[in-house]
Amino acid sequence: MNANTATSVARRLATLIDATRDDALPDLSIYWSKIGLLDTLGVTLAGAIEDCARIATEATLSDDATGPSVIIGTRRRVSALDAALINGTAAHALDYDNATNTMFGHASATMIPALLAAAEMSGASGRDVLCAQVLGFETGARIGRAVNMHHYEIGWHPTSTLGVFAVAAACARLLRLDIEQTATALSIATSLASGTKANFGTMTKPFHSGQCARAGLMAALLARKGFTANDHAFEHKQGFFNLYNGPGHFDIERAFDAWAEPLDIVNPGACYKQYPCCASTHAAIDAVLELREQHALKAEQIARIETYTPARRLAHTNRPDPQTALDAKFSVQYCVARALVSGGAVFEHFEGDAYLDPQVRALVAKVRADIHLPGQFPEGNNAGAEVRVTLNDGRVLVSHIERALGRTAQNAIPETRMRDKFRSCARRVLREEAVEPLLAAIDGFEAASNVAPLMALLMPSTEH
Repeated sequence: MNANTATSVARRLATLIDATRDDALPDLSIYWSKIGLLDTLGVTLAGAIEDCARIATEATLSDDATGPSVIIGTRRRVSALDAALINGTAAHALDYDNATNTMFGHASATMIPALLAAAEMSGASGRDVLCAQVLGFETGARIGRAVNMHHYEIGWHPTSTLGVFAVAAACARLLRLDIEQTATALSIATSLASGTKANFGTMTKPFHSGQCARAGLMAALLARKGFTANDHAFEHKQGFFNLYNGPGHFDIERAFDAWAEPLDIVNPGACYKQYPCCASTHAAIDAVLELREQHALKAEQIARIETYTPARRLAHTNRPDPQTALDAKFSVQYCVARALVSGGAVFEHFEGDAYLDPQVRALVAKVRADIHLPGQFPEGNNAGAEVRVTLNDGRVLVSHIERALGRTAQNAIPETRMRDKFRSCARRVLREEAVEPLLAAIDGFEAASNVAPLMALLMPSTEH
């Protein structure tokens, strides 16, 4: 068959999405979808007071803008598209949200804001939202399989360039689009995919998440109304795959092999963060904290620190002299030095002028970051790190972390710790007495007939 008659990539994806029934989804996929909801709502509340969320709100909304959808962490309601944009930006503002091992970007921070805004508009249930996220996660991961790691390495930010397909698929499912409409939404999304890694370390990176949430939802809403797009927009000679990856740098069939067997949200699952900084620094943080605990290390004992991380992670975290608090989130040198001095990495370490702490800066100057050595990790493992600390007395201490905790569903952060993370995030915006009722609403979300009660609890009693 020629390109004009063969079943298109968009239609093949839409057919698989449509055929995957909600009542057939395994319980474990709903569990992980709910963990994604828990984590995303927490980091969105925490991010709602960040400058990037505030500026996005001010630049986007008129003073009298109203609508059905909550801007999380505020008392405002606006249109679904505006809420998706602002909440999506807030969700990624602190770089504390989950990511995917296959799409190689942040998924829930784009999908959850769009899905909740659409659910407020449409009256969808809690389970509808959770199931839609499972299918969106699968779609984004599948397209990730077709294009990565070339797509990531040449400079695209998959959170938005691939995440827009996850959002479009999830919203299409939530809004009950048929196969043809879902295929159209995915095709529209090829023209809305954007985001470059050049903007890592700036407010534009979390904005990628917000614009992706809005774009994916818009694609679904347009398709529902009969908007048109090229059915072959993925595989066309001037379509997504050829333009964004280039001929010979993608494999379409990898998107379809063994669809949902297992579901990507279950295995390998999302990767969750213990620390509010770039995930590419987390294994090195784990390693230096292990050495700190084992040897009661003090900064004044240290002559030199060497960190070894994978090349694709070091490319955006080798920042030996961070110039802003946001820049510090992406500096493996700062993160390692801060963790050793402070015994961890928490919100306060990436706010204001904390990155200028003299004791930490003195240690940062002793950190040398390099690509991990051949044979240090199994081939294909890009989530590990090794840290070598040379003491003033000449001793060398080594910690080798195969994979940061939380990188897969198989080495998950304990749920109790995830709930504690949620509490610490929520308390930045909500009163103490409002946090536990919100947790209870998330626990019961699968049985909720609509999302209104949950969304009401995400509005503080007074503006921050």
